[in-house]
Amino acid sequence: MQPMEINIIEEEKKKMIFEIRGEGHTLSNLLEKELWKDEDVKAAGYNVAHPLIGIPKMVVETNGKKTAREAVEDAVKRVKKQNPDFQKAFKK
Repeated sequence: MQPMEINIIEEEKKKMIFEIRGEGHTLSNLLEKELWKDEDVKAAGYNVAHPLIGIPKMVVETNGKKTAREAVEDAVKRVKKQNPDFQKAFKK
């Protein structure tokens, strides 16, 4: 299994494009859904250009009240916070 690696392709205050190497649709979809819960996020989505290569490329754009990086960091924190609840529900 390949370790996860984040490669930032483009970063501006309100927009960030990055690749998530070593991950697929599961993490990318989860992160996208969590980003859309943020009222400062104007756009969030990902694309896997080719199924054999399988490197998700994510685009995040905000309204400027927070940076795109801050929006991603906030979304990751929320996902991490949900993890123990998921583990408890799964064990039941």
